[in-house]
Amino acid sequence: MNTYVTGAIIKSIREAKGMTQTELAQVLGVTSKAVSKWETGKGLPDISLLLPLAAALDTSVIELINGEQVVNKNRSCNMLRTKFYVCPVCGNIVNALGDTLISCCGITLPALEAEEFDDVHELSIEEVEDEFFVSVKHDMTKEHYISFLAFVSCDRMQFVKLYPEENAETRLSFRGGGFLYAFCNRHGLMKKKI
Repeated sequence: MNTYVTGAIIKSIREAKGMTQTELAQVLGVTSKAVSKWETGKGLPDISLLLPLAAALDTSVIELINGEQVVNKNRSCNMLRTKFYVCPVCGNIVNALGDTLISCCGITLPALEAEEFDDVHELSIEEVEDEFFVSVKHDMTKEHYISFLAFVSCDRMQFVKLYPEENAETRLSFRGGGFLYAFCNRHGLMKKKI
């Protein structure tokens, strides 16, 4: 990830909009020479220009700083494409239907990569009436715990937030196939195909 706006992203977005360097410069109240310096890497826009620059390019400041434009390619809205993001600072949990640019506490969050459940995180699933009782054999201390359990199928998601000092268990309805997810604050995201 880039730590500041790159000329390549400014040029790419400007050209995609069919805008000249002179037109962008006029909108921002700078010279076309300044825009040229930004795009060739010989200079950087002043921090006070980030918001106007993002507005002129119809993008966000985060996309400018990240160096990538986020394009929504997930037109089919298949819930199985769900991605989870967890902030390492505040523990905020965000889910999205595919890749997206998520920022929390000043950090751009990567999508979590799920591993298969392991021996350390023993998963148990029992049928109870018309639902399933799901539990993970895991200590639930303030330092090491399961943060959430979720079941994602092609058309719905069930999400249960868990807290330290309670059991890592819940009841879920498994209609259709999908994936069961659990997030351990030390070991990351785990999944099992249901």
